[in-house]
Amino acid sequence: MEKNDNALKGEPTLNESDRSAYWHSNLRLMATLLTVWALVSLVASTLIVDWLNNVNIGSVPLGFWMGQQGSIITFVILIAIYVWRMEKLDKAFGIDEDAELARQEKS
Repeated sequence: MEKNDNALKGEPTLNESDRSAYWHSNLRLMATLLTVWALVSLVASTLIVDWLNNVNIGSVPLGFWMGQQGSIITFVILIAIYVWRMEKLDKAFGIDEDAELARQEKS
């Protein structure tokens, strides 16, 4: 890894190829998660709603439930997955936010 002005401030440094790989991994993850969300939101709540309405959750048709709650719950789950995967990605590239916060609190 190259040394730069950020290293003097206690911030992590990545060389250009690592930054590029990190960013591409992040974009790939976001694209995958947004695709899942779009499919759940669009397909389940509009395109196949009549088919889903044949199944009930309690007394509520599944198609209606997916339109009202399913896409929101899916989005919240995808946010949790994004956080989990980004923590793994950060560790893989040697980025430790907890250590950065501890350094900032000391200074």
